[in-house]
Amino acid sequence: MEEKKNKVFGLLGKDIEYSFSRAYFTEKFKKLLLERYRYVNFDIQDIQDFLSIITKEKENLGGVNVTIPYKESVMQYLDKVDKTAKKIGAVNTIKITKKGNLKGYNSDVVGFDKSIAPLLKKHHKKALILGTGGASKAIAYALKQRGITYLFVSRNASKKNQISYHQLTEEILDKYHIIINSTPVGTSPKTALSPNIPYQFLTDKHLLYDLIYNPEITTFLSKGKEKGAVIKNGYEMLELQAEESWRIWCK
Repeated sequence: MEEKKNKVFGLLGKDIEYSFSRAYFTEKFKKLLLERYRYVNFDIQDIQDFLSIITKEKENLGGVNVTIPYKESVMQYLDKVDKTAKKIGAVNTIKITKKGNLKGYNSDVVGFDKSIAPLLKKHHKKALILGTGGASKAIAYALKQRGITYLFVSRNASKKNQISYHQLTEEILDKYHIIINSTPVGTSPKTALSPNIPYQFLTDKHLLYDLIYNPEITTFLSKGKEKGAVIKNGYEMLELQAEESWRIWCK
């Protein structure tokens, strides 16, 4: 992407002062000597405010990342949605096309898949996805592409491929060796919290993956490590999805 004029990129979300993206891209722009580029937080309390951001920034807007809780609801405001993002049902990257249209993509799926791939073993055939938000949909898509079957775990299980937390038994955890936390439970400052799963049934066959990166080792991951499970947080996924967003904006 050439530096021809001022460019604004940003993260759309709610209560996102902690933003990884802002610090990451600010540093990236410095390294690339893109002095006229800046990355800001578009912190809004209602998705309806999205259009006012577009109107205000459209002339200089280079691209938008989307985080909780707008990865699904933002889709109604887009002119186009990439085929993969449409299948996933969630968008976390918005490109402003040459015609000025808004096109949605999902770079979460790339970030998650590349970051978990080196940890997968032959016995990792089934996964539990904790949470049913926008990020969980990208995870489900990536797992499906790899032939890994999955169940969503939800506080309000209502669909065919969902179960509730109280339904998690030793028998289920003996079959589902990948457990992915896509909920915000356990993130700073409420680091003592963890998803309500039966940790006593975890073994060294399990792989626990937490999309949270702050703290580095959440209580969820710590409890898994105590049982010998392989653990990974979401920091590498964030870096990879950020780079994929940049690739999308620049193409």
